[in-house]
Amino acid sequence: MSTAIAEEKKAGTKLNQLEQLKKLTKVVADTGDFESIKDFKPQDATTNPSLIYAATQKPLYVHLLDEVIADRKKSGLSGAAQIEDIIEHLLVKFGCEMLKIVPGRVSTETDARYSFDFEGSIQKARQLIKLYAERGIGRERVLIKIASTWEGVNAAEQLQKEGIKCNLTLMFSLPQAVCCAEAKVQLISPFVGRIYDWYKKENKRDYSGPEDPGVQSVAEIFTYYKKFGIPTEVMGASFRNIGQIRELAGCDCLTISPELMKELSESAEPLERKLDPEKAKSAKIEKLELDEKKFRWMLNDNAMAYEKTGEGIRKFAADMVKLEKFVASKL
Repeated sequence: MSTAIAEEKKAGTKLNQLEQLKKLTKVVADTGDFESIKDFKPQDATTNPSLIYAATQKPLYVHLLDEVIADRKKSGLSGAAQIEDIIEHLLVKFGCEMLKIVPGRVSTETDARYSFDFEGSIQKARQLIKLYAERGIGRERVLIKIASTWEGVNAAEQLQKEGIKCNLTLMFSLPQAVCCAEAKVQLISPFVGRIYDWYKKENKRDYSGPEDPGVQSVAEIFTYYKKFGIPTEVMGASFRNIGQIRELAGCDCLTISPELMKELSESAEPLERKLDPEKAKSAKIEKLELDEKKFRWMLNDNAMAYEKTGEGIRKFAADMVKLEKFVASKL
């Protein structure tokens, strides 16, 4: 039991599981909904095109898009360039609103259609950072989300050298995590729930507790990083249930939907630390040496990671197209 939780127990106050988790792990809101962020008081917030598109469909947030459109109509741009410009400003507007609520950082995603475009990813990231800077938001409060492809990792390596911190998303395997570590990326987001989905469908059975393949994947990456003293933060993402979150208590960060944060806040059962950096240091694992050929082969050889990375990129790209069409309909 952590000292903080033991002290709370002595004091006679009973913390709910979300509060207990915050003592062990940085809790990050996985939503485009500001009201939820206010309710659960996470440290950071993260979004993606799917969450932003969903938020713009709600009466509560459509005014943000209307304000951006009214402002950017005088940009002199037209057609696809105008729509791209409006979406960039919209992503940053959502990010700025979130940064008024959370004390830490916000993750803003580049366009998934740049996932195999080294130069395109870099240009998009620089543009988003520039827009944040124009609103008085420093680089230390923004993480740029890029897919964990070979091109994405290399773009992130260049951006990190420029002082632009990156969050490598759509991660499903250790080779992706190792490449990110070598690129000195700030943070990675291994996707627990989507790994679980794949194995559940493939093997026609359910998984829970430590046998959950999504949980195992994050635990493997966390152990590797701590064993070899890698400073890149590990942030478990894409959860299907609070059991998965409980199994990863102690991870550097966890990004959690409002629904699951609510569920955690309604339980007062003791929460045990499952991932421990000190224990990881004594793990018997070999260092993985990767070049581009080996990375591409290992990703290809892992059917789940290969399929889920591609599927995730396609889904995020499709939601970006939906957002573009919605913006076009408003113009």
